[in-house]
Amino acid sequence: MLKTIDPLLTPELLLVMATMGHGDELAVVDANFPAASVALRTGHGRVVPLVGVSMPEAVRAVLTLLPLDDFVDTPVRRMASDDSAPDNLPEVQREVQVVIDKAAGRPWPTGIVERFDFYEAARHAYAVVLTGERRYYGNVLIRKGAIPPDA
Repeated sequence: MLKTIDPLLTPELLLVMATMGHGDELAVVDANFPAASVALRTGHGRVVPLVGVSMPEAVRAVLTLLPLDDFVDTPVRRMASDDSAPDNLPEVQREVQVVIDKAAGRPWPTGIVERFDFYEAARHAYAVVLTGERRYYGNVLIRKGAIPPDA
């Protein structure tokens, strides 16, 4: 155990986040996502498991340490659902949006990526984090920001 580090963040996930650079993306995905096959093509090359952890819990833990990229409008992009109308956002995505807004300290809407385009984008991510989330469309890409030098 380490002080002030969320216990959901495994040693492997801490290493992944520490070695990511500005603009690298982390795919945080649900239990139904083809994580193993997609992860083979990422920079990390293998799945980072967070067994039994929900999507909102995983994103909250990641965002305690990973800065969001404020050089882009949507540093978090979510997989589009079959009905991606704004008023029909899946519950899991609504919960993740609350986590993002809280971490950012302001409303910060997520971008939307069509399902098959999301799979392809995840293959270009730095790593894939597999959660235990069982609700459909619990998949996001989080773009790492930069930490400015001390002023």
